[in-house]
Amino acid sequence: MDTKAFTDTTLRDAHQSLLATRMRTDEMEPALELLDNLEFNALEMWGGATFDACVRFLKEDPWERLKRIRAKVKKTRLQMLLRGQNLVGYRNYPDDVVEVFIKKTAENGLDIIRVFDALNDERNLEKSIQAGKEFGLHVQGAISYTVSPVHTIDYYVEFARKLVDLGVDSLCVKDMAGLLTPKTSHELVKKLKEIFDLPVEIHSHCTTGLAEMAYAAALNAGADVVDTAISPLSGGTSQPPVESFLYSYTKVLDDPEKKRILLELEEHFENVRKNHSNTDVAMLHVNPRVLIAQIPGGMYSNMLAHLKSMRMESKLSEVLEEVPRVRRDLGYPPLVTPMSQIVGVQAIMNVATGKRYERVIKEVKDYVRGFYGRPPVPLDPEFVKMILQDEEIIHCRPADLLEPQFEKARNELGVLAASDEDVLIYILLGEVGKQFLEEKYMAKSGIDEEYLEELEENVPEGGVYPV
Repeated sequence: MDTKAFTDTTLRDAHQSLLATRMRTDEMEPALELLDNLEFNALEMWGGATFDACVRFLKEDPWERLKRIRAKVKKTRLQMLLRGQNLVGYRNYPDDVVEVFIKKTAENGLDIIRVFDALNDERNLEKSIQAGKEFGLHVQGAISYTVSPVHTIDYYVEFARKLVDLGVDSLCVKDMAGLLTPKTSHELVKKLKEIFDLPVEIHSHCTTGLAEMAYAAALNAGADVVDTAISPLSGGTSQPPVESFLYSYTKVLDDPEKKRILLELEEHFENVRKNHSNTDVAMLHVNPRVLIAQIPGGMYSNMLAHLKSMRMESKLSEVLEEVPRVRRDLGYPPLVTPMSQIVGVQAIMNVATGKRYERVIKEVKDYVRGFYGRPPVPLDPEFVKMILQDEEIIHCRPADLLEPQFEKARNELGVLAASDEDVLIYILLGEVGKQFLEEKYMAKSGIDEEYLEELEENVPEGGVYPV
């Protein structure tokens, strides 16, 4: 075993989990050639919340981040996390948007897309898998792992079969809450390796203290890759540290050059983390509440922040008790974006009002109607009637109901649509994206508001402007 058995998450999930996704591209760049020289299986450096955070908080162009990283990483594959039909947003997007998005990721230097659906509904993955294959990407099908009466080994194997039938190149067990035990990890990996002739990767979080043991069991059962991070950005709500696994399973640390690189990376990312103390989760010990409530660490911290903003932090225990009840009512969806947000907010509403479902958020109604996909378990008819009254449930693939959006958005964006990538920023982030593009091009070219208005009134044929 060597470094090819590890995917490094430092540039994506590690800082998303620990630092609210606030690491800047210029903080990544000094480490890129060092990471590249370790020759991991892949560097996960894009997707998830990074697209939104780049624009909303860092005022960076996420496409520029991808291009800048690709320019410095020559030997290692670049990987992103893609939310299936949700892309990097929080709702389903039309097929034309999915196709353009994946095409542009390939053109800008990405190698691997890890696609998942919050409900493990294969219909929500069909288009992204097909487009990924069409544009020459390695498509990894991810199984959203959770614990419930219906989420058994057989359930996961059957879903893996659907992914394989759709043409994925590898499989990933995506354990976002850190609930994967060593016993289940070993059994699930063994089954997947016996049945499917594909690489199997394990992704988990250290929130509950199970991840390292689950990884060891998975590797013993034949897992090909596990996800780790450089030590200063490991542990807590992030992934296990790569150094511990390199020491335990490889002879990489016997190589003086590799050892030097790891020490340099440790020093660099230790300093980076210090730069973000204001958003650091600073988790000092394993969180047993996450195990008991079976919720991801990020969901726990977000709920606590939400309750504090409502001056309801004293109600945290009640909300933690309500989350599993709401999840059961909704057919045991895995608590990953966007389902973690939907279940969490409805649980808070139920506790705040003192009467369950007295106020039902729009997202719960949409979920019950089928707009997010197929629940893992059919919902109780009485519950459905209470939530929807006389509204009808849909039974088709949710994206089949969506009209093409890309060209319409290009026309709406007008002068700011300098590239397909700009249009995608607007589609995915709406007014936040549009404001970012206005600031980006005014800063770059000195264009003022009056000139922008003049340009919009004199749109050239085809709507293309030189920028």
